[in-house]
Amino acid sequence: MASVHDVADYIIVKIYEPNNGLSLLKLQKLVYYVQAWHLALAGTTMFEGKFQAWVHGPVNRSLYDRFSATHLMYDPVNLNDVRENFDQNALSEPHRLHIDEVLDAYAQFSGPQLERMTHEEKPWLDARGCLKPSERCESEIDENLMKTYYKELLAQA
Repeated sequence: MASVHDVADYIIVKIYEPNNGLSLLKLQKLVYYVQAWHLALAGTTMFEGKFQAWVHGPVNRSLYDRFSATHLMYDPVNLNDVRENFDQNALSEPHRLHIDEVLDAYAQFSGPQLERMTHEEKPWLDARGCLKPSERCESEIDENLMKTYYKELLAQA
């Protein structure tokens, strides 16, 4: 199984270009969509680690903690943020291909656009329940609901 950090580092390396707008917010949402679509397509998680329904959309706590001392949510992420020991071969070829497909679909969007998209989707909405938009929330997003929801989106396409 891949790690959330391998997936994040792969995304940074894959789409980084100077001034491309890759923020921690956008990285979190891209990693979320990698997991969501893996659940829908393969029926399993791609990496360990749940997502919480934060104000700004789904957030993986481990990934957040990795950057929290040096980055705010809207700060840029670049090649200097990739772990020194990262080896993209730690990800299997099918995993790399899956991430590439997710990036083809979602990397074109900004962090705030991805945030708005997740705010309209059932997994994040259900995890937040009746909380106000600005209320803090650390409720985990249900992976079974993620699998079902994104599988239904696929069937509608």
